[in-house]
Amino acid sequence: MTASKFMAIQQALQPDWFQCLSDGEATCDEATSIKRARKSVDRSLLFLDNCLKLQEESEVLQKSSIIGVIEGGDVTEERLRSARETAKRPVGGFLLDGFQGNPATLETRLHLLSSVTAELPEDKPRLVLICGVSRPDEVLECIERGVDLFESFFPYQVTERGCALTFSFDYQPNPEETLLQQDGTQEEIKYVDQTKKSKTTSCDREMTSFEINLKEKKYQEDFSPLVRGCSCYCCKNHTRAYVHHLLVTNELLAGVLLMMHNFEHYFGFFHSIREALKSDRLAQLKELIRQQAS
Repeated sequence: MTASKFMAIQQALQPDWFQCLSDGEATCDEATSIKRARKSVDRSLLFLDNCLKLQEESEVLQKSSIIGVIEGGDVTEERLRSARETAKRPVGGFLLDGFQGNPATLETRLHLLSSVTAELPEDKPRLVLICGVSRPDEVLECIERGVDLFESFFPYQVTERGCALTFSFDYQPNPEETLLQQDGTQEEIKYVDQTKKSKTTSCDREMTSFEINLKEKKYQEDFSPLVRGCSCYCCKNHTRAYVHHLLVTNELLAGVLLMMHNFEHYFGFFHSIREALKSDRLAQLKELIRQQAS
């Protein structure tokens, strides 16, 4: 894909904003050599410069904003160089790519995020492409480090496991009471604790403490909604027992209902984040999420 072909596609689509292509082979998921990281940054900057030049020559794309991509793998020097050089260009925002990885690299990712966002202007959005788990606790860690937008398929991953998001994001003065009210019973919370230690199936190993596995037999006669108070179609019209039945009989409707709920719940979490930022209570929300994290 050349810059001219790429910009021709954008000219046909006429988007409000679009992400510039980049050399994203260098990620934090595995060790990256300095030479490979440097090549990733150089190629990404060159492609961005070519796209910006073609944008200037196109009347159709004058109103579109290009999102510059920050590359560099896990090499701090190259990450910072990529951030500084991209910030010099007339881009509309920044995408911090290559931060997907396993939990063992979490500290590396957070350190790089802090370093990179410090080099970027605050008046332009910073988007993180997280192809890993995107757990709620990780999202809050990224927000504290200056990230504004997220691209994540966490709700989809939860749905594919046959699970439902049930974590509480109501940062009221009594978070324990809120958690009990949202999850249903004290036994449910004990079950979540047990799933942290369980290694009976691959699904259990992948599960997080923010969700429940509706394939479990214990939900066969649970006629409560997935989450009490949830406004999604699934929770308003169906029960855990019904979704359990759909899952064990391999009905396609199970995934549809779970996806409705998981997206609604995840979007509600982000609404709670925005409200917490407005009222300067992000620390309370973070503590509530931390209590539920495995």
